[in-house]
Amino acid sequence: MERTVNIFRVLFLVACGVGGYYVAEAFTDMLGKQGWTHWPHWVGFCLGMVAGLMVILADRLLKGVSLRAFSSATFGLAIGCILAWLLLASGIFEYTSKDTQWLIHLFVYLVAGYLGMMLALRSNKDEFSLIIPYIRFQRSDSRETNWVVDTSAIIDGRIVDLVKAGFIEGTLSVSPYVLEEVKRLADSADVTRRAKGRRGQETLEALKSSSMINFHIPEGSLPEGGEVDARLIHMARLLNARIITTDYNLQKIAELQEVKLLNVHELSKATRPLALPGELIDVKLVKEGRDSGQAVGYLSDGTMIVVNMGKPHLGQVVQAEVASILQTPAGRMVFADLKHAKS
Repeated sequence: MERTVNIFRVLFLVACGVGGYYVAEAFTDMLGKQGWTHWPHWVGFCLGMVAGLMVILADRLLKGVSLRAFSSATFGLAIGCILAWLLLASGIFEYTSKDTQWLIHLFVYLVAGYLGMMLALRSNKDEFSLIIPYIRFQRSDSRETNWVVDTSAIIDGRIVDLVKAGFIEGTLSVSPYVLEEVKRLADSADVTRRAKGRRGQETLEALKSSSMINFHIPEGSLPEGGEVDARLIHMARLLNARIITTDYNLQKIAELQEVKLLNVHELSKATRPLALPGELIDVKLVKEGRDSGQAVGYLSDGTMIVVNMGKPHLGQVVQAEVASILQTPAGRMVFADLKHAKS
């Protein structure tokens, strides 16, 4: 690709030199009629080459600038020029001299244009929620996924791992209401609530510093009144986003209103490793089972495993052979037979 680009640069440079040659020839004819000496053609050729080199240098300097950044800068420049025109049209400088007015006009346009471009370039991609909150300019064929996170998913914390694993991509929006709720929990006098709030704040910091998503706090506030879940669903509809939560009730309400939602608990259940009958599993037995001689342990994903004849080995890691799997409303239960104790 770089080789092809260099070929086009050489062709452009030659074209600039040839163009400079003919420009010099045109000036030579014009100046010759007025009695001026000939302007050598090679001087025009060299000046054309220099102009071409300047353009190529500018191209090299703009190598890291994308078309999106260029369009954003153009938009900002247009806004800045409009503001400058409105300021000058007010007639605030009309009593100054002509020369001074020209300098003032030049200065105002340069400053306003520069500030407009810088503000546009610092915006979050194509996002210009300057007038109407939650409104985003986005290509109709864009495949970027928008997400809205509720307080329960923030406190849960597993969303950070989902982002790192690449399950969640795109723009992650956290409403000011959720931020306030997490802050209230962190400032609570109750120890448990305060611990949840601080874990939520750590989750928000991790999401904000992640380079794998665009962390976004919408401007403005959610509509006042109504249930919290209804306000969150309203925000998801405005942003055309999916909701991330661990709240089962919110999931049901969102499904009724045909709003897409990701329940972290459901995802965790779906990605649990499937234990097959006859498979050997290492598990630590932590308590007695319901029936005589049974002991209960838990796999790394939280699945409960009941080991027959495991009661004498409580507190030890044993090797058990999976006998059967029972699916319950609360999740899977694995029944296994003791093979031998490992520790």
